[in-house]
Amino acid sequence: MKWLRGDDIKKFLSGHDYDVRKTGNARWIDQKCAADVITIIADCILQYDEHNPDSEGFTSIDIWHDEYTVSFVESIFKKPNLSEQKAKSEYDKFFQQPMEMFANAGILSKSKKGRCNFYAITDRAVLEYIAIRERNALTFLQMYIEKVLTDSGLMPLFDHFFDKQDKSSYADMKDGFSDFTICHTKINGKVECNRIFIKVLNPLAFLRGKCGTERGNLSKGRITYDMLMYNRDNFRDIYANKPKELTRRQYAEQVGLEPSVKLNSYLSQKAKRLLRVFNTTFRTGKSEIVDQHIGDIATHIHHIFPEADFPEICSYLENLIAITPTQHLNYAHPNGNTGRINRDYQQICLIAKAGTIKETIGDDDRDQIYSFGDFMYVLFVGLSNDAFLEIEDGDFDDAVSMINLAYTG
Repeated sequence: MKWLRGDDIKKFLSGHDYDVRKTGNARWIDQKCAADVITIIADCILQYDEHNPDSEGFTSIDIWHDEYTVSFVESIFKKPNLSEQKAKSEYDKFFQQPMEMFANAGILSKSKKGRCNFYAITDRAVLEYIAIRERNALTFLQMYIEKVLTDSGLMPLFDHFFDKQDKSSYADMKDGFSDFTICHTKINGKVECNRIFIKVLNPLAFLRGKCGTERGNLSKGRITYDMLMYNRDNFRDIYANKPKELTRRQYAEQVGLEPSVKLNSYLSQKAKRLLRVFNTTFRTGKSEIVDQHIGDIATHIHHIFPEADFPEICSYLENLIAITPTQHLNYAHPNGNTGRINRDYQQICLIAKAGTIKETIGDDDRDQIYSFGDFMYVLFVGLSNDAFLEIEDGDFDDAVSMINLAYTG
């Protein structure tokens, strides 16, 4: 895997002309092209390609009938079972629309055979970048949307709105986008234009910390991250209102929160793959814990706070640590029993992880896969201590002191 960064995506996009006046392609982005959807579809395509090395191309049906996809997709999208006939058109959208966007972007090639569209991977590195995580997918969307709007001469309309942030500039932008789309593509109605418009405006609004569109109107406030996602519970917002006297599980039961086991398993697996690649690429595969096993390769990725007990942080890289098999099965889990956690070693893992995160954030040459705020959230959930959320950004010394205090006594 080639580890790409934002500058590499810009370079890739700069090599393409996405002017809709030339392509006439109304489906350069579509309703289902949210970051959490396209990262999953990219991952499914890569997994299909890996398991079918002799394939000369694939259709959207090939991807959503693949064993890897079927394992997770029903739970993730909360749609009817893949075997049910009524699911076909809905699943077609979830796979076809991102694949059409990838083809327009030049990540996939597209050809017609009879009535079916066949695709093939043309830029694996960019597809892998999108598949790694939602944040990457969102970064790609933001850059790609800006490039299409710029190439198509539409960016001034959006810039004017971001500058003014009022109903008049919003109406001008929305009408201008619809008129442009109807004039230069096969779409002939404003209703369809407006559905696409949401996916165009809001990622850019989030990037700029601005208002966007909500329910067909100018949003009342700034666009937030969760508003960009198709299908995700925002645990942070949910737990922000949790009374202190209730445990997380008690509060989750009270508000009817039921985390998806399959979704968490899928996200956890993806996060483990990401950390393994990152650790190999930037840390030569060494363990994040320095002890007598430092010479061994860290082939195991360990949840510091167990996935089964803390599903809401199972996909946080800040809750994962690369360690050796001996460290994992002899130290982290007593007597190799993965159902149990050695609390003393858990403390060691957290201190080591704090060091890795501090080192990575301080290195401008590395992709910033970690967040100090996310690490504090992991500690808040894992150690049930609100005080971690009050620590000043970047104060690792205070964080380590509070970790040590939590394991005292």
